[in-house]
Amino acid sequence: MSNVVEITPRELKPALLELDGISRASIEAHHRLYKGYVSKRNEILGLLESADRASANQVYSELRALKVDLAFALGGIKNHEVYFAHLGGAGGEPTGAIGALIRRDFGSAEAWRSDLRATGMAARGWAWTIYDWDEQRLFNAIGDAQNTYPIWNATPLVALDVYEHAYFLDYQTDRGSYIDAFFANLDWGVINGWIDLYGIPRA
Repeated sequence: MSNVVEITPRELKPALLELDGISRASIEAHHRLYKGYVSKRNEILGLLESADRASANQVYSELRALKVDLAFALGGIKNHEVYFAHLGGAGGEPTGAIGALIRRDFGSAEAWRSDLRATGMAARGWAWTIYDWDEQRLFNAIGDAQNTYPIWNATPLVALDVYEHAYFLDYQTDRGSYIDAFFANLDWGVINGWIDLYGIPRA
């Protein structure tokens, strides 16, 4: 009897097809990539059921290969679900709880935006605004691949995808203009909802 529970991709909310500066074609292509991660997650979990655990080895083994690729697929799912969920808003200055946390931990919204933009320009895959539960403050952090997470015991609140697939159709190699468009489409209500959901202390 299989213990694998397959998951299905989340649908795109309509607002994502009408973003300012990020085209429908780009979002639809990006969503297809996300659906591929979901498909691979399901496939790999199925293969793991019959993988030979007795031959597990850190240099090479079937189990190692499947576990590493599962981490990549799961990262691709989770990262993109945060990314798609908090786009579709009007951008502008951060409001509510996230605005207060940003002002407390970065000094101003402009300082936060400048730092996250620079973090995105320096990253190979992702730039994050995370809440660190140990230090009880926000940080902007780099995650270079789908399965390289910035810091343990931290919660992502802003997920900036800077892989070329996120912007090449619209901006070719002009990553900076894409990052500006990303900021212009953030939904602060969604992010504030996460702060409430996770019980992040307010500033």
